[in-house]
Amino acid sequence: MGTSKEVKKGKIGRFQRFINFVERVGNKLPHPFMLFVSLAIIVLIISFVCNKLGVSVTYMTASKNAAETTKEVTVTVRNLLEADYIRSFLTDFVDTYVSFPPLGLIMIMMLGIGYLQDTGFFNALMRKTLLGAPAYTVTFVLAVVGVCANIASNAGIVFAASIGAAIFAALGRNPILGAVAGYAAGHGGFTANLMVAGTDGLLAGITESACKSMGIEAPTHPLINWFFMIVATFVIAASVTFVTEKIMPKFIKLEGDVDASELKKQELTPIENKGLKNALIAFVVFLVLILIFTIPQNGLLRNEAGNILPKSPFTKGIVAILFFLFVTLGTAYGIGAKVIKNHKSIPKFMANGLKGSISFFVVALPAAYFIGFFKASNLATIIAVKGANLLQSLNFSGIPLAISFVILTGFLNLFLTSGSSKWLILAPIFVPMFSIMNFSPALTQLAYRIGDSVTNPISPINYFLPMLIAILQQYKGDNEDIGIGTVISMTLPYSIMFLISLVLLLVIWMLIGLPLGPGTPLWL
Repeated sequence: MGTSKEVKKGKIGRFQRFINFVERVGNKLPHPFMLFVSLAIIVLIISFVCNKLGVSVTYMTASKNAAETTKEVTVTVRNLLEADYIRSFLTDFVDTYVSFPPLGLIMIMMLGIGYLQDTGFFNALMRKTLLGAPAYTVTFVLAVVGVCANIASNAGIVFAASIGAAIFAALGRNPILGAVAGYAAGHGGFTANLMVAGTDGLLAGITESACKSMGIEAPTHPLINWFFMIVATFVIAASVTFVTEKIMPKFIKLEGDVDASELKKQELTPIENKGLKNALIAFVVFLVLILIFTIPQNGLLRNEAGNILPKSPFTKGIVAILFFLFVTLGTAYGIGAKVIKNHKSIPKFMANGLKGSISFFVVALPAAYFIGFFKASNLATIIAVKGANLLQSLNFSGIPLAISFVILTGFLNLFLTSGSSKWLILAPIFVPMFSIMNFSPALTQLAYRIGDSVTNPISPINYFLPMLIAILQQYKGDNEDIGIGTVISMTLPYSIMFLISLVLLLVIWMLIGLPLGPGTPLWL
């Protein structure tokens, strides 16, 4: 399929040399399995040394419950080589792996998406709707879908990467590039969306807690960043499109193994059209059922208070809903197109979806323990608090302050990817501090969200990095090797573009003074 080794010959620019350097250095790292094993051992050693040195940090922490106040907390590095922790590590060994957050999520999503793809639905749909469109249009639509997939939280990243690879492959384009574009767009969605997601409610609750404890009167509802996020959706989609179409072809072949010009000449057969018609009918029926379960105040998918956000059976069950949607569409198409001849075809197609995920399940074993060690040692918390204190000492204000907070959050996100965990630590420090300089809590939260999303694609401890590698392995050529360095080198241009475009959008927003959400001004 082509990686940076297959770029066009000629004069190499500085940025291209930099990307190639990142790839070469990164690929000198061991296999992801051994890398996570090594990192886990390093964390164990660091925890022992720092514990003996008495390394600790004291900070004010917020609460997810807005009715509770902040409290002072002192955190000391825990020695993971102590007897108690070793015993708990051994007794919880299986549970730690099985409960690794992405494991079940990826398995379910790959079952559904693999099933939908293997029935031929994607190929037929792309030929029906997208083959006549310019390439950049397809990429832009993929990016918008990837961003909005954040409504499914982390599941959106798996969805966007898998769909991106499938769409590009169906169009005769490089599926590796499609997966990377979808993966990047999915991460960008954590600071952009056309819809309101559970993340909005979760972060707003923490912001409200920090405000109440410090007596700050300002809007803290889940929609406080919504206006900005709507615009950011198209900014990120445009960024993904620009990088994919203009920058990435310098490092990776844009074309795949299928000749796109030949694929465009193909017309759908009557039986394929019947399959798509069946799928459309099934989709409408499925959508009507979801609306019946969500629109009424006492709907099955609403919570006890009659709401959907921030938490409800709908938001918590979004992975199951997506899975059943994929199975419904795939089955309807397969029966209409006579791909599914009997009940035995269904598990066969589903099994094919898991074949390419086996490598992820292997890498996830040491990754689960490394991330567990990092969290249990309290090293992540100490890094976050120390970094926050450093930024606080710089005494910035206005736009420079907002940008510096974005950069700090982006750096911390390389080590602590959980958005809510970081915000629980940072909100009590920065919401009150920035309010003194007339920053509204919504503005502080927005700057945090930008930094929290732009470095997600390149974070070495990202839950979904092994997942992306697993997807890319399905499409790599016989003589190609997909390593962490290759992945980071391909996602780095997206992270850089996200940082530039979102910071620029934030600066423009602050200069004009537009509200960030309904009834949510920039300044106090």
